[in-house]
Amino acid sequence: MTLDELASAVANISPDPVVQRLASFLVVWKDDDTSVQALRVNIERYIGNSWIESAAVHDAVYALWSKFVESEIGPIAGMTINEKLFAFGLTSQFDAASTDQQRARIYAKLLAKS
Repeated sequence: MTLDELASAVANISPDPVVQRLASFLVVWKDDDTSVQALRVNIERYIGNSWIESAAVHDAVYALWSKFVESEIGPIAGMTINEKLFAFGLTSQFDAASTDQQRARIYAKLLAKS
């Protein structure tokens, strides 16, 4: 599951504004300067400290997030840069990067060495 697929799946769980904001946070992360580690901490904090409309919706959101953590964030150290770019939806940003600084920002997000 890619980050974009996760965001879409989360958004489709419920129209609850808290759930919709979570889906938006996942997409917006691609444009900020935080790393995958910060993404994990921030999303887990958000899920744990937000009032989601029902326990069933909360469980569904958390199950999707947990699956993503297990399949993409957990093993990130063993992934190639191309696998990381694909999993986190950053391939087009990386391809469009025209400076070493822009590429270094993406490497830092993905905990990769340039």
